[in-house]
Amino acid sequence: MVDLPVTKLSWTAFDNLNLMEKAACMCDGGREYHVLYAQQFGRERLDHLGRLATAIRRLAKTKEGMHELQKMLPHKRAMLYFAQPSSRTFLSFAAACQILGMPVAEVRDTSVSSEFKGESKEDTVRTFSSYFDFIVMRTQIDGLAERMAWVLSNSERPVPIINAGSGKDQHPTQALLDVYTLQRSFEERDGIDGKVIMFVGDLARGRTVRSLAWLLTNYDGVRQIFVAPPELQIGEDIQALLRERGVEFRLTEDFDASLREADAVYMTRIQDEWDSVAGESRRINTDRFHFQPRHLDILKTNAVIMHPFPRRQEIDIAVDTDPRAVYWRQMRNGMWIRAALIADLFRCDAMIQSDSVRRCG
Repeated sequence: MVDLPVTKLSWTAFDNLNLMEKAACMCDGGREYHVLYAQQFGRERLDHLGRLATAIRRLAKTKEGMHELQKMLPHKRAMLYFAQPSSRTFLSFAAACQILGMPVAEVRDTSVSSEFKGESKEDTVRTFSSYFDFIVMRTQIDGLAERMAWVLSNSERPVPIINAGSGKDQHPTQALLDVYTLQRSFEERDGIDGKVIMFVGDLARGRTVRSLAWLLTNYDGVRQIFVAPPELQIGEDIQALLRERGVEFRLTEDFDASLREADAVYMTRIQDEWDSVAGESRRINTDRFHFQPRHLDILKTNAVIMHPFPRRQEIDIAVDTDPRAVYWRQMRNGMWIRAALIADLFRCDAMIQSDSVRRCG
């Protein structure tokens, strides 16, 4: 068994911990072993992973640099276990593994696995751990990723799990790529500190917002504005976490007024896959929460527009050509930060950074 704090706890005892306590249980020597929660990442770790992602990006620009990257982890194997539909997250993890030379296998349809025969999730994941060195897991079931991490930590082959989206809980690697995008966007404006971040759309059910709102508490003086209809406003649990961290935030329905303040606008779609009754989301009028070309005249000239995708009508495609629209760059950043996370997980970070300095200056 790996000697993590979580191995000293029963599942019931672990499940009763708060998020910060759970996050601490999943770390090994100050680094993440399983990556499950945004609460696992402090400012120092975010800065380190951002620098590492940039080093990987710089190396990958040349044939020689890419060749060196692909020699990092050819001896490790990855399982992408995506029981919930995904394209961007799945492909960016697959690409990240390929950058590091890591062979990849996948299960994306549980109807063709032994789960169809009635196998438990625990047995499925332990089977994967027999063949692979880490598991990237995406599921529609709340809390399943952390349950599986506890199971593997207490098994004879405790390989790491990365949460690629677990129910409505969290999506920590999306939040990492969002922070990396903000780091890059504001690198000539004194970084993320002191910025106003505006979240728009389905904030009640958007796990990307839940994770990013927390990560932003690691930065000084960041104000958060949550713009949504009342039915889709950010949950009280996130509000309580922000109050506990002393973060200034407000809830509002006034899109245009908030837009004038924003340094970054984080747009989201309606998460109607979580409707408890079919079609209930369609009864909520969200038209006034869409980013239209006219809003470009309101937005600061040095602000950025972000979106985790997939997109529907919440950003007009005419906005795509504006230089402040960074969501396509944001998507590509997902590949780099996930490669950085995997490299860090397997302790290749120092080698990559020194190679980047040697080759790129």
